Amino acid sequence: MRGCITRVSLEAESNVQKISDFVFRIVGSGSGHEFLLKGITTLILASGSVLILIPFVYMISTSLKDPAQIRSDSTSLLPRKPKMAEVNGTLEPLYQVTVDEQIYEYALIKNVPGGLGQFVDPAQPDVIHELKINEQKQLYRLDIHWENYPEAISAMPFWRYLGNTLIVTFVGMAGMLFSCSLVAYGFSRFRARWLNLLFLLLLSTIMLPTQVRLIPVYILFQRLGWVDTLLPLIVPQFFANAYDVFLLRQFFMTIPLELDDAAKIDGANPLQILLYIILPQARPALVSVAIFHFLYAWNDFYEPLIFLHTRENWTLAVGLQTFDALYTVNTHLIMAVSVLMIIPPILLFFFSQRIFTQGVVFSGIKG
Repeated sequence: MRGCITRVSLEAESNVQKISDFVFRIVGSGSGHEFLLKGITTLILASGSVLILIPFVYMISTSLKDPAQIRSDSTSLLPRKPKMAEVNGTLEPLYQVTVDEQIYEYALIKNVPGGLGQFVDPAQPDVIHELKINEQKQLYRLDIHWENYPEAISAMPFWRYLGNTLIVTFVGMAGMLFSCSLVAYGFSRFRARWLNLLFLLLLSTIMLPTQVRLIPVYILFQRLGWVDTLLPLIVPQFFANAYDVFLLRQFFMTIPLELDDAAKIDGANPLQILLYIILPQARPALVSVAIFHFLYAWNDFYEPLIFLHTRENWTLAVGLQTFDALYTVNTHLIMAVSVLMIIPPILLFFFSQRIFTQGVVFSGIKG
């Protein structure tokens, strides 16, 4: 799962490059043609971004509607309700109508057979106009329901789930950065007879499905008494993983060995070289690996579902799935919780995307 984001990014970048090369071959060369090429590429990227954002916009919009709006106006993206006007003590829907080539806001007071309707001016209800309803435009106003978010939070132990998720995410992130940095440093700086073979053996564990090792790992944690605690989700991160080790090793290998030699001359030991030479220069790679782990741990559903049995120990991913099952008809509440859950990863990636991009480029993922 950690590699999915990287593969998607690389595939998107590769596709954009292929599109650019294809368009360049069609339009030829020259400054004018180059400008056209950039314009077409920008248009394609903008269109793709809009398509990606549509589901997210729909999620936010639905979270701000009430059930009546979802049922009656499901085709509208905005949370809205019909504008009403009081006519003879009764609230009637307002329409924008055309009478004698003039535009008015009239209220529909009665439906007439044949697709007609009786419209009146709310200020002068005695004058009735019979017009075709489908030729008139019904008026709406924004009706945002911010109370959906407090209601959704109170409908589940949200803060408990959030606290568990933050503990699993950030404690596991610290353990992962510590262990993977040490292992990657060893593979990139030390020399041994079977070092490359060991590295290939480590990488081969990426192809080992989680389901294959699930039963022995579960039995191990059960005998340790860790089942139904957060430890099975945290402790394994302190023993490194092949994917993050590969990213950090590739970045460490781009750092000149002359810096190590200079530090050794000054009396630095290998641990001091790692702390004061390698890690400060590997900040982009460390940020990239931290983001990968954050997204993995924040969205992980499979392992918390297996190891956590008590409701108080659930993470947000498991809690959201249960909430979805209990409140299937309350789409607005489900969407509200989903929006709350997706905000932290978006903010994290938004504020660190520049460093993240540098880490991806220099860690050997980009060809």
